[in-house]
Amino acid sequence: MKVAFLGLGLIGGSIARALRADPGRWQLAAWSPRGDGPRSALAAGVIDVAAGTAAAAVVEADLVVLAAPPSSCLALLDALAGPLRAALAPGAVVTDVASTKAVIVGRADALGLRFVGGHPMAGREAAGFGAAEAGLFRDRPWVVVPGSAADPAAVDAVEGLARSCGAVPVRMDAAGHDTAVAGISHLPLVMAAALVEAVAGGPGEPDAPGWAEARALAAGGWQSATRLALGDPAMGAGIAATNPGPLAARLRALRASLDAWLALLDAAGPGGTPDETAIRARLEAARARLQGDG
Repeated sequence: MKVAFLGLGLIGGSIARALRADPGRWQLAAWSPRGDGPRSALAAGVIDVAAGTAAAAVVEADLVVLAAPPSSCLALLDALAGPLRAALAPGAVVTDVASTKAVIVGRADALGLRFVGGHPMAGREAAGFGAAEAGLFRDRPWVVVPGSAADPAAVDAVEGLARSCGAVPVRMDAAGHDTAVAGISHLPLVMAAALVEAVAGGPGEPDAPGWAEARALAAGGWQSATRLALGDPAMGAGIAATNPGPLAARLRALRASLDAWLALLDAAGPGGTPDETAIRARLEAARARLQGDG
């Protein structure tokens, strides 16, 4: 089976590395706008062809994987239904690995593409093919969202791709997926950026007072809470721009929770001591939910 990657960064590269473990089954081609990932992958023996154009990559491909930020996936879908249509094999299946699904699947449906949306639930804050790992998806969920023109064989092809990477396919509808990941993936990204802004200073502002001292003291807690802010800004911006409604709803819920924390701390008044028992109860409730007990 020939797989063509349009984009070959962390996620696309990790898929290619996982498939390379079975070279007799897969023929892998890749293209990206700059070409850095495909050239590195070809030199490492991970792919068979580093194509000079997107059209050259998708020729005779059984499966086309859009491994780019969400906004770029939309542009690639337009290209596959337009100038690249002649290069696309009649029976080719198109999938993606973007973190949002409703807008992308909707665009593919409107274009009449044989499309099955995908989202492997794994990643790192590092970007680019150099960060790719063959085992990144092992035992992780891989969400599969069939488009309106996706027949059972198309869905099977994408679920087979997921299993070949060691992942566990999970079928969902686009809206359910976007609501879920808005809370567990997209909200933490915005929270990480907001935390940096609150402590270190906002965009275009000078460093916040005390940031130099705080930065020198920062350890594991700060690093864990801000890790996602080290990711690819283009990827993060595309995620927020293509899932604004569910993300905004989660942000409003977070604001309400923060307001409750503020009320708890402010209730003591100037110089007073807040209700430590109430604070502990909130922390215990949060821990219990994470442990599955709440």
